[in-house]
Amino acid sequence: MAKEKVTLTLDAESLAALRSLVGSRSLSSTIDAAVAKHLAHLRHMAAVDEWLAEMEEKHGAVPQETLEWAAQIFDSWEVGKPAAAGREAV
Repeated sequence: MAKEKVTLTLDAESLAALRSLVGSRSLSSTIDAAVAKHLAHLRHMAAVDEWLAEMEEKHGAVPQETLEWAAQIFDSWEVGKPAAAGREAV
């Protein structure tokens, strides 16, 4: 895969923490991997948004209660903790 050299401005504390964790490994490859992971996440979220738009077009608007329920689940995924047990989709 082709590589391109760029200049980045990063938070000094974050960069120092990253350097201390990465150690002798390549900082560039670590950041490249993080960017690739973030891009995969953004693409996945765009696909979900597209799917939801298709479902809304086909079946009508999603009830607000269902959107709130889904947002709670998503938020729990983002912080790595399980969603509240016993709650079912509306």
